[in-house]
Amino acid sequence: MTVNDIVSHLDLEVLNMACSDREIEGGYTGDLLSWVMSKAKYGDAWITIMTNVNIVAVASLVDTACVIVAENAELADDVIEKAKQQGVNLFRSEKSSFTLCLEIAKMLKI
Repeated sequence: MTVNDIVSHLDLEVLNMACSDREIEGGYTGDLLSWVMSKAKYGDAWITIMTNVNIVAVASLVDTACVIVAENAELADDVIEKAKQQGVNLFRSEKSSFTLCLEIAKMLKI
């Protein structure tokens, strides 16, 4: 499954699409950035409600396939700009983290 597949299937708002054909290999949900750094894996779709610029740094460090901000949490323009600079796929959804996890798990056939 690619980033483009997940955007289409989950009807995500695209804040930055850096690589639409990036493969999603798993998923991770978490809001404590130090925890995400140690637990998320390469290729994960990371779901969070965090909206500060540090989510871009963590996504770059871990090399997640994308960041999905749940519950329509507002992001400042500097976060979106940083995602563009760093080449991080950044999306937003009105759905809860729980619902997004369920739908991604179904798509990954987990």
